[in-house]
Amino acid sequence: MTDVLGWRKLMGIIAPSTNTVVQPDMEKMRPEGVTNHFSRIYVEDPVALSNEDFIAGTTAIAENTMDAVRSVMTCKPDYLVLGMSAITFYGGLEGSRSFKRKIEDYSGIGASTGAESIAAALNAYGGIKSVSFVSPYYPVANAEVRRFLEESGFTVKRDVPLQCRCWTDIAKVTPDRLREVIAHLDGPDVDAIVQVGTNLSMVDLAAEKEAELGKPVIAINSATYWHALRACGIQDRIDGLGRLLSDF
Repeated sequence: MTDVLGWRKLMGIIAPSTNTVVQPDMEKMRPEGVTNHFSRIYVEDPVALSNEDFIAGTTAIAENTMDAVRSVMTCKPDYLVLGMSAITFYGGLEGSRSFKRKIEDYSGIGASTGAESIAAALNAYGGIKSVSFVSPYYPVANAEVRRFLEESGFTVKRDVPLQCRCWTDIAKVTPDRLREVIAHLDGPDVDAIVQVGTNLSMVDLAAEKEAELGKPVIAINSATYWHALRACGIQDRIDGLGRLLSDF
């Protein structure tokens, strides 16, 4: 028998308990017949004042991820969408692949991570060699994102770590602040602009700036959900949220 509402696919969405952006973002991208089922990774909302604090916070997320996976698996999802990004970039390509393998081996189903989804999205557009990116992270985590992107074949021209002081502050970064950052990241030497950090609200702004700049501007939540849909064989084109979802 088939799920009455999720007759195409049941998506298990994993996100930190402090995250207030992933759920509404991924709901607006959900096609008919696909249902999203959220599971929270328990994490405190500590104040980060240094690189070391940030790493400690993301380590706590990584350590608690399997509990959230175990919880969501009770609804028997068809696929997992990992709505936390920093830890998926750690350790370069091999570190990212190893993290994904652990999730898939434990759950027994496929999963999309933020890191691999960003790389896949850049490759889907084609012809992208140089990128810049913004994150809510601290410099130590931006270095991991840079490493992953460079190992994936892209040259990173510029990056901005917003250094948000706690997880919930990330969702309070305004579109106007992000417009300022994008203006700094853009330039004739950049083929695409990327945003990472799943609690940073940029799905709508990325679509706006992509149309304005005439180059790919990729929000990580769009990329990860797009990657999951395509991995599940769902080819629906979704308008109004950027070319990634409407054209590829």
